[in-house]
Amino acid sequence: MEGISDIKICGIDETRPPRILKEPYINLFFKLSHKAPQDWCEDFNRLVSKGNYPVKIETTTGLFIDTWVRVPEEIVTVLDALKKAVSTCNQEYIDRVEAEASAAADVGGKSDDTGDQGRLNRIIAELNFDD
Repeated sequence: MEGISDIKICGIDETRPPRILKEPYINLFFKLSHKAPQDWCEDFNRLVSKGNYPVKIETTTGLFIDTWVRVPEEIVTVLDALKKAVSTCNQEYIDRVEAEASAAADVGGKSDDTGDQGRLNRIIAELNFDD
């Protein structure tokens, strides 16, 4: 199963390759290694909203990063910036999920930390089901 930390840019959308057209820009559709969850996409869009290049990912599909450049020479710079943004978004997403899980565990365990129930909770938490 693929996780958040596995999300990376793996190529260009084969169905929408970059083309030189009459317009003064080149559309780019970078493909992710796998579909990103909607909240990851929202985080990514927020992260790149103030960048030098217009960038977005559709939150419903979560598979392609859309952007454009004016000249082909800008593509490498844009790709490098997007790779960093994906990596940052992955780490921030993981940190947030871990913080939420930790906060939930703290809230859930506070009332039963002492006495017989606390001892039982610690024993259950330390059980190893891997053989």
